[in-house]
Amino acid sequence: MKIVLIIVGILLCLTAIYGFMVYKTQNGIEEYPLKVIKKYDHIEIRSYEASLFTSVTIPKGTYKETSSRGFRILAGYIFGDNEEQEKIAMTSPVMMSMEDSTTMMFMVPKQYKKEELPSPNQTSISFEELPPKTMAAISFGGWADDEKIEEYKKKLIAQLEFLGISFSNNFYFLGYNAPYELINRKNEVVVELINAQL
Repeated sequence: MKIVLIIVGILLCLTAIYGFMVYKTQNGIEEYPLKVIKKYDHIEIRSYEASLFTSVTIPKGTYKETSSRGFRILAGYIFGDNEEQEKIAMTSPVMMSMEDSTTMMFMVPKQYKKEELPSPNQTSISFEELPPKTMAAISFGGWADDEKIEEYKKKLIAQLEFLGISFSNNFYFLGYNAPYELINRKNEVVVELINAQL
């Protein structure tokens, strides 16, 4: 009995430490600036500010393949794989375009201007300034995969069509969690709206 209590105590301590690490990781991370314009039952309409992103475009594959490859390249850049070996703070969410080829993007912290960023060692990395956007978003939890992303894309489309809201073909997947975060995972599918008057 004593051994069981010791094991339970150790597990509780490890759980508390893990929770604290996740909290510290997420707390204070800069996010893509947005304002919620309107909420419906299953979706939100949002206004996003103009922002600067580091990006890499890779051939279309499965979500697991493209997200792993894109993340490795961009994370390498912000963790010091650049000409100045400068580390840049991580931001949230990671964005992935949903097209024939996949563009993965990390938002650049607001303290940087484009000309101030260190030059990447990887020639596939570029910097992209996205203008202000009005987008519709649908959220889901757990681990993302191709099936879930497609399922929620269809749900988002159905809801927008039901509401009579015009949308473009510019869909993105947004992932908010580090790979080691096992609980409270947040994912979204978003799409740019056309002539949004809500």
